[in-house]
Amino acid sequence: MASVRFTVTPTKAEDLPGLSDTSPDISSSGRVRFGSRESVNRSDLLSEGSGGLTTSTATPGAGGGETPDTRSNADQSEGNAKISSVYINNAHGVDDDDFYDRNLALFEEEMDTRPKVSSLLNRLANYTNLTQGAKEHEEAESIGEKRKPSKSPQMGTFMGVYLPCLQNIFGIILFLRLTWVVGTAGVLQGLCIVFVCCCCTMLTAISMSAIATNGVVPAGGSYFMISRSLGPEFGGAVGLCFYLGTTFAGAMYILGAIEILLMYIAPRAAIFVTSEPDGEGAAMLNNMRVYGSICLLLMSLLVFVGVKYVNKLASIFLACVIVSILSIYIGALVSAFSPPDFPVCMLGNRTISGHALSDNHCAKTVLLKPKESVGREDANFTSMGENSTVVPSFEPPGYTLVETTTSLWQQFCEGKELNSSCDGYFNLSKFSQIKGIPGLASGVISENLWSAYLSKGEVLEKKSLPSPNAAHPATNQQPYVFADIATSFTLLVGIFFPSVTGIMAGSNRSGDLKDAQRSIPIGTILAILTTSLVYLSSVVLFGACIDGVVLRDKFGDSVKGNLVVGTLAWPTPWVIVIGSFFSTCGAGLQSLTGAPRLLQAIAKDNIIPFLRVFGHGKANGEPTWALLLTALIAELGILIASLDLVAPILSMFFLMCYLFVNLACALQTLLRTPNWRPRFSYYHWTLSFLGMIICLALMFISSWYYAIVAMVIAGMIYKYIEYHGAEKEWGDGIRGLSLSAARYALLRLEEAPPHTKNWRPQLLVLLKLDEDAHVKSPRLLTFASQLKAGKGLTIVGTVIPGNFLHSYGEALAAEQTMKHLMDKERVKGFCQCIVAMKPREGISYMIQSSGLGGMKPNTVVMGWPHAWRQSEDPQSWKTFINTVRLTTAAHLALLVPKNISLFPCNSEPCAEGYIDVWWIVHDGGMLMLLPFLLRQHKVWRKCGMRIFTVAQMEDNSIQMKKDLATFLYHLRIEAEVEVVEMHDSDISAYTYERTLMMEQRSQMLRQMRLSKSDREKEAQLVKDRNSMLRLTSIGSDDEDDTDGGERDKAPGVGAGGSCSDHHRRVQMTWTKEKTLQYRSAHSGCSTPEGFRDMLSIRPDHSNVRRMHTAVKLNEVIVNKSHDARLVLLNMPGPPKNPDGDENYMEFLEVLTEGLERVLLVRGGGSEVITIYS
Repeated sequence: MASVRFTVTPTKAEDLPGLSDTSPDISSSGRVRFGSRESVNRSDLLSEGSGGLTTSTATPGAGGGETPDTRSNADQSEGNAKISSVYINNAHGVDDDDFYDRNLALFEEEMDTRPKVSSLLNRLANYTNLTQGAKEHEEAESIGEKRKPSKSPQMGTFMGVYLPCLQNIFGIILFLRLTWVVGTAGVLQGLCIVFVCCCCTMLTAISMSAIATNGVVPAGGSYFMISRSLGPEFGGAVGLCFYLGTTFAGAMYILGAIEILLMYIAPRAAIFVTSEPDGEGAAMLNNMRVYGSICLLLMSLLVFVGVKYVNKLASIFLACVIVSILSIYIGALVSAFSPPDFPVCMLGNRTISGHALSDNHCAKTVLLKPKESVGREDANFTSMGENSTVVPSFEPPGYTLVETTTSLWQQFCEGKELNSSCDGYFNLSKFSQIKGIPGLASGVISENLWSAYLSKGEVLEKKSLPSPNAAHPATNQQPYVFADIATSFTLLVGIFFPSVTGIMAGSNRSGDLKDAQRSIPIGTILAILTTSLVYLSSVVLFGACIDGVVLRDKFGDSVKGNLVVGTLAWPTPWVIVIGSFFSTCGAGLQSLTGAPRLLQAIAKDNIIPFLRVFGHGKANGEPTWALLLTALIAELGILIASLDLVAPILSMFFLMCYLFVNLACALQTLLRTPNWRPRFSYYHWTLSFLGMIICLALMFISSWYYAIVAMVIAGMIYKYIEYHGAEKEWGDGIRGLSLSAARYALLRLEEAPPHTKNWRPQLLVLLKLDEDAHVKSPRLLTFASQLKAGKGLTIVGTVIPGNFLHSYGEALAAEQTMKHLMDKERVKGFCQCIVAMKPREGISYMIQSSGLGGMKPNTVVMGWPHAWRQSEDPQSWKTFINTVRLTTAAHLALLVPKNISLFPCNSEPCAEGYIDVWWIVHDGGMLMLLPFLLRQHKVWRKCGMRIFTVAQMEDNSIQMKKDLATFLYHLRIEAEVEVVEMHDSDISAYTYERTLMMEQRSQMLRQMRLSKSDREKEAQLVKDRNSMLRLTSIGSDDEDDTDGGERDKAPGVGAGGSCSDHHRRVQMTWTKEKTLQYRSAHSGCSTPEGFRDMLSIRPDHSNVRRMHTAVKLNEVIVNKSHDARLVLLNMPGPPKNPDGDENYMEFLEVLTEGLERVLLVRGGGSEVITIYS
């Protein structure tokens, strides 16, 4: 196996190692080259033919500094002769360099758990392999891998969201009931009804847009959004409500289609016919039930056979809707010049049914020739309003005209004779004809402004016509137009509201959209604005063009059974009739297609056990059993048979769903969860709260008993899913309730680990107190308050050395000090003081025991040990490294602010600048989340965010930048992106020299240390003779080094320290003989014989590579981020071998040199940020 080698290329011959007695003087123009196994193999191939490469085994010499020489060919382009190079200590460097980049050597020991950013982004091609920590996403991804690769979604805003929403919102109510709503409520109240309903859906759409853009929303629409925002209990309850609403909507659309068929297209197709006026309503309902059931069966079979046919027909049905609406607008404009001829017969001010005019005479009598049939139609006959007698326009010679009664006379009188007994109102009133469509320029809108609510069985009247004062009640035996149900404002709201539902169509198709986070808000809101404009303008146009009695005529009886809105249409009423029939059938098919899939999604989540069977379907995933249940529930709606009774039912379920969508958005906004980062920014919790109030009000306005039933159903589902709740615990009022809620919440948190979306930093802030019990770094608490913004758990802890029995009072005083500081810095949290004999043991106890149940810290914040090189106490940095190891072992995140005194306080907002994130390795997404949390605070709010990542030679930096930008887009984080290329440059002389000095210092300290036995002997001599020289460090914890491995360590000294510096900074106890021996050996620094061995050592290979990483990264970071307000950086892990702890501190110092404010970050080993909603 080939070895990893380096080649020293000095500029002068005397600088070669081994040729000079002095230490190597590597000039700035010299380089040290490292090559991986591959490069060595290539050199082997090149050199085999020309003498090649020889390798020898290292043999340790007396001084420990000898290494075998290796002969290699010098670079001919540099003009150097063949020189001797050396192998450095590469016992563990060989394998490392095979797999990892030299530029990231500091992070190589943890690459298996913290991968390079470039390798992470490579796996994020379609953002499906990202570790999310969510079981459902992982299962979906594993299933998706088995299937054939599908085409990437290409639907845009217009085709994918806008048109489907239009098709779902425009429905049967517009064509069958809106004219009746306008006529009954009047234009003003009609506008109010439409406006309130449209406001409800608009506010819900704003909330839905915020939720839908807060991550990737898979299929499932509102159910997925609510269940993932409010939990499975709310999600299951609202999901089933939405399912029932969609199912009843299918029933309503089918009833509407059958009403159009039997009323306006083929009235003779009715199966049940009665001649009795009292039985007409019941016969019609039975017809609706029969034909509705047949239609439901046919539609269900079509959905079962294949959804693709439904989707193909969808565009045709949408075209029918658009053509129908355009014909209404054109007809309204044409009516201003030539209104269509739809005369309405009136008796006094009462409306006569057009079906009663069998002879087409709106009069009591007509003048005819003798033996002429009364029912004859003649163009010469005209109606005379004064005597209600029809006479010819000219008198034919030789004929005597005879006065004959009309068909209307026979319906109001007991016989055909002129002297028959007739109804009193009939005798006192005269017949007249009015225009059913006066036209846009007629001014009829002034009559239609006000409401005209009717009771059941009341006759439709026109107030402006004369009427006898005497009371003559009408009976259903007479040919009047009667109100079929009692009307009120609340009833009309419930009937109209289904016409504004359907706003979820876009979010349900999120999986088919090219850019769902952009398309869903724009398409949905534009569709609502379009439909709202159509509805509001239709209210005004209907009131301005159609007479009031015709508007209040629900089924068009006064205009001979024509569809009322069809009378306004251009060029013929059949455009509306046919268009509305097909659009209604299409809407019913869409409901029968969507509802089973929603039920299947709920069943697959397995939150309601008895629905589990409906999660299964055909081999291609079609929900067969769910379709069967949907058809059965829809059949219940069809058996009700009345459109006006089914509409309020589905209004309840849709309003319940919209209420919880608004609640979800409001709660997420108020709680400020870290995962709540919607790309749609035009929302506010007040809007969501207003939408929630409107939904609740509309529920009780339209039908209070339906509202209660819907709430009871939702509550029962909620409790069923929850099933085991917290036990009731009655204490002293509010406090008892608070204790019960806290206990319940803690027990619920304990049940399962937190989901990635719910992750937020729960801080354990480690503070250090001085001798007067004052906090040394109060800015750590300031930083914690800025990071938390008053949310989540914060525990502030410190360790007091000593015995708990004797230091309890000191611990209480320290706790009060910290509480006072927490109040000053406005940190909401708890204090914890641990009394321990050794600081590192106390920190270990604190990390293990802090928190309660599910409220445990997941992030540790501690300060950087300043001046650790000059410190006489080595335990400061030893404790620091030990804490890093403890947090890693406990799977906690770690934040280390360096230069914490330079961090801004809460009263000093940062000026505009940048928070720079250097994302070198991926360790859970902490680096992405922390700047977002900091920017929620006023201090950092003005700062922008820049994310830098490092690309190696083999990485495609352009593609990395695109992938990173896409990743941030899906995370809903606004940041500038830059990929910094780090080429495989040679290791500089500065790096080599700095590593050499570091290792020489460590070697020197080793030679100056005493063994364990020497220290024990020396301690005994101190006791017995008092003749020893003792050099100790003030304030050091000598008893802390009880382990043999730790006792052999000592603090480092400065890189350029003199002999006296070394002597002063070493924490050692020397015997007198040793001291004299050392002084005699080091009496002069000009000929340091004792340091010959140290100067002849060769730097360790892994240390040089780590130093190279630190130097190179530091150069790049300082170059790019020298003016940043804050730099966030991956913190490398400590070495697995504790012997290199001091070197680890040196590496961190080099990595962060020249930076004003640095936050070193280590993840806890779990994902803390997700692209999913």
